[in-house]
Amino acid sequence: MLLRLGVAAGLGAALMPRLAHAAARPDLAPNVRAVIERWVGPEKFPGLVASLALPGREPQWIVRGTEGFTDFDEVGPDSLFRIYSMTKPITGMAAMQLVADGRMALDQPLHDFLPAFRDMKVQDSYDGSITALHDAPRWITIRNLVTHTSGLGYVIIQKGPIRELMRDKGVVPGQISRIRVPGLFRGEAVEGLDAFAERLAGIPLVYNPGTHWSYSAGLDLMGRVIEIASGERFEDYLKKTIFDPAGMTSTWFQVPRSEAGRLTTNHAVIADMLVPIDPGEESIFLDPPPFAMGGAGLVSSPRDYDRFLRMLAQYGQIDGTRVLAESAVRMGTSNLLPEGVTLPDRFGGPNSGFGAGGRLGLTGSEEGVFGWAGAAGTVAMVDMIHGLRSQIFAQFMPPQALDLLPEFQAALKKDVMALMTKAE
Repeated sequence: MLLRLGVAAGLGAALMPRLAHAAARPDLAPNVRAVIERWVGPEKFPGLVASLALPGREPQWIVRGTEGFTDFDEVGPDSLFRIYSMTKPITGMAAMQLVADGRMALDQPLHDFLPAFRDMKVQDSYDGSITALHDAPRWITIRNLVTHTSGLGYVIIQKGPIRELMRDKGVVPGQISRIRVPGLFRGEAVEGLDAFAERLAGIPLVYNPGTHWSYSAGLDLMGRVIEIASGERFEDYLKKTIFDPAGMTSTWFQVPRSEAGRLTTNHAVIADMLVPIDPGEESIFLDPPPFAMGGAGLVSSPRDYDRFLRMLAQYGQIDGTRVLAESAVRMGTSNLLPEGVTLPDRFGGPNSGFGAGGRLGLTGSEEGVFGWAGAAGTVAMVDMIHGLRSQIFAQFMPPQALDLLPEFQAALKKDVMALMTKAE
């Protein structure tokens, strides 16, 4: 439900001329504003940020509260949030640029870059024995990595002995807190992206490659592939290829100490109460990460992430600067799933596709809507047909523990529909 925000913003082409008139409205999102105001306060959230943006325009920001319960700096578009899996579309688009540059191909075998992945073993039963295995009947491809169809597992998803194997080997592509929070702590990560890739190659796949959509560490492994294909450190490649030309000045794997005052506090939901687990001034994201985690490692600001969405909506350009090749953006925001593979029903089923690190609506009001969400309550989407963009930034885990995001979804739908009807 949290990832299907496209239903709130799909517009018919005939309605687009009305949006020019709608832009004059003083408040584009009164229903979203009401949700944000309702969820900020004592025994609720310290602060929240949301946005709604019309094509080619700066967003209307909806902000309320502070960056933490004991951090009284006002929250805003330049506050810093752990975006976790919203890192995945950024990594995916970086990979698409390498495809556009001819330095890799979508259906190229992964082992061309990482030979250890040539002869993989697969569990005979999903999340079953790690000794009852068979040879993978096909190779993992670049397409499989960016669409979660590689068969690779994920420590936040798998159960049983394979999860324990991942933890033992340090194949843990994510960090949360200095505190080992029960239910959220996944283990200590191995040091180095090269070591992560090497150890991941020794863990059995959970599915045959190219046969199932299964949330995975594929985008984290893609970071290592990008290093080999580009000849640069993964974090340096992102900075040079996306962050700097897009004007994303507040997006990092490690937050500089000088910016710690902008970093919000993350919380765990315990008995419907928000308990601080990673205060901004003492955050684990101020330290060097074990490796640059292309699936869940970035901290960013709402303003920066909106610039990423706006760049995608404009097919690779922003403020007159070409950031990504148009072909890279079109490829990355199209349905890249292997033939015969569909998303699970909870992610949209056959009415949804998957691009480079993000879900894509395929039918009806969701057609062309690309986006993804993060594990601490951040969600972002862009309508690639009509140019609308929307986001919400909170900091709580797990994000399904409270009703904030479903309420935001419903409010966003009302506001977008009102834009269409009132602009007639």
